[in-house]
Amino acid sequence: MGKFIIKGGTKLHGTLTPEGAKNEALQVISATLLTEERVTIENIPEILDITKLISLLEGMGVEITHPSKGVFTFCAKDLNREYFNSKEYYKKAAALRGSILIVGPLLARLGYVVVPKPGGDKIGRRRLDTHFLGFEQLGAEFSYDADECLFRASADELTGKYMLLDEASVTGTANIIMAAVMAKGTTTIYNAACEPYIQQLCKMLNRMGAKISGIGSNLLTIEGVEKLHGCEHRCLPDMIEIGSYIGLAAMTGSDITIKNAGIKDLGIIPASFRKMGIIVEEIGDDLHIPAQEHYRIGNFIDGSILTIADAPWPGLTPDLLSVFLVVATQAKGSVLIHQKMFESRLFFVDKLIDMGAQIILCDPHRATVIGLDHSAQLRGTNMSSPDIRAGIALLIAALSAQGKSVIENIEQIDRGYLEIEKKLNAIGAQIERVE
Repeated sequence: MGKFIIKGGTKLHGTLTPEGAKNEALQVISATLLTEERVTIENIPEILDITKLISLLEGMGVEITHPSKGVFTFCAKDLNREYFNSKEYYKKAAALRGSILIVGPLLARLGYVVVPKPGGDKIGRRRLDTHFLGFEQLGAEFSYDADECLFRASADELTGKYMLLDEASVTGTANIIMAAVMAKGTTTIYNAACEPYIQQLCKMLNRMGAKISGIGSNLLTIEGVEKLHGCEHRCLPDMIEIGSYIGLAAMTGSDITIKNAGIKDLGIIPASFRKMGIIVEEIGDDLHIPAQEHYRIGNFIDGSILTIADAPWPGLTPDLLSVFLVVATQAKGSVLIHQKMFESRLFFVDKLIDMGAQIILCDPHRATVIGLDHSAQLRGTNMSSPDIRAGIALLIAALSAQGKSVIENIEQIDRGYLEIEKKLNAIGAQIERVE
C-alpha cells in the first residue's frame, strides 16, 4: 500500500492537461467486444481501473496493441469462452466495478455471460437492477448466485422493446445500448442517461454500423443490425479531473491553466464553481483560473443559502461533490452540499474536521459547510483515502493546509488520476510518493 507525504501551504503556478475520460473509456473499451474487426481508441487514460479492464479483455482472447501513449487497438475476433469459467477471470472481474460493462456486449455477441459481483468504491449502495431489468426486457434470462456472488444472463435471441428505465443510470444505459444494437427489431429507451460519455459511446457505435438516434436526449431509439465493424474513436478529456484542478486552484490560491478542457462537454461544471465565487475564464478550449485570495459563495435570489446538489445530466455530476465540499471550507459564506445518489460519499468529512474545517454532517446525504475565508488555514494531518473522489478532495485539502499531511491507501486515487503527484509537482506542489 502506498502513501503520499504532502507539504502544504504552497501556491502553484502553471499548466495542467487532463487525461482522457475514465468513465467513457470503460464503456468504449467494453464496446470493442461487439465486433470481430479492429477498433482503435485514442486518449485512453492509462490509470489503474482502465489497465485492469484491458487485462481482463486480454484474458478473454482479445488481441490488444499499444502503439503509443493513450492509444490502443482491440480485435475481439476470437474470444476464449473457457476463460469465463476460470478463477483468474472471476478474480479480475470482481476487482473492477467497470467489469459490469462487459455484460451487454457479451450477451449480444455470445448469447450468454457470467460475471462476479463487481468491486469499486465503497460509497454506498450501488444496485445493478437497471442493467438486468433492461436485459430481461430484451429477452434475456437472468439469475444471481448469492453463494458464489455470480450474475448469469443468457438469451437465444435478443429482441428490441420499448422500456422506461427506473433510474437514469449511466452504466445501466450504456450496458442496455450495447446489448440492443444487435437485437432483432427496434429498442426504445426512455429516461436514458445522456451524459457526454453516453453520447460518445453512441457516436462510436454508429460509426461501427449501429443505428442509434436521439443521441444527447433521454429518449434513445436503436434499430438492431446484424453486424458491427471496426472504427476509430477518441475519448473526451476527463471532466472530473478538470473539476478537480479548478478546485485545487481555488483552495491553494494558485494560477492554473487547464489545457484542452473540452469546454462544450463540461455542462454546468464551470458555472457551478462560479457560484462558489471562483473565477473561471474560458480562453479558446482552455480554462484559466487566476490566483484568488478570497472567493465568496453566492446566495439564491431570495437570499437563502446556496445548495450544491448532484443530478442526472445535464445536472452536476456526483463525482465532483467531494471537491466542491472541500473548496467550500475556505470560501466566504456557507453552502449546503447535497449528495443525493450515494449515502456513504460524505463520510470523509471527519478528516476535514480534524484539519480544522467547519462542517456539519446533517445526515448521510447532506453537509453544511461554513467557509473559513482563509482566516484560518487547514492543519496537516494523517488520513486515508476511502474512494477515488474523496481521495483527490483530501489531496487538495492537504495541499492547501499548513504543515505536513500523510494520505494512505493512495491506490484509490491512482484508480482515477494518472501520476497525479508528478503533474502537480511540476507546477510547484511538494508531494512525495512512498511505496
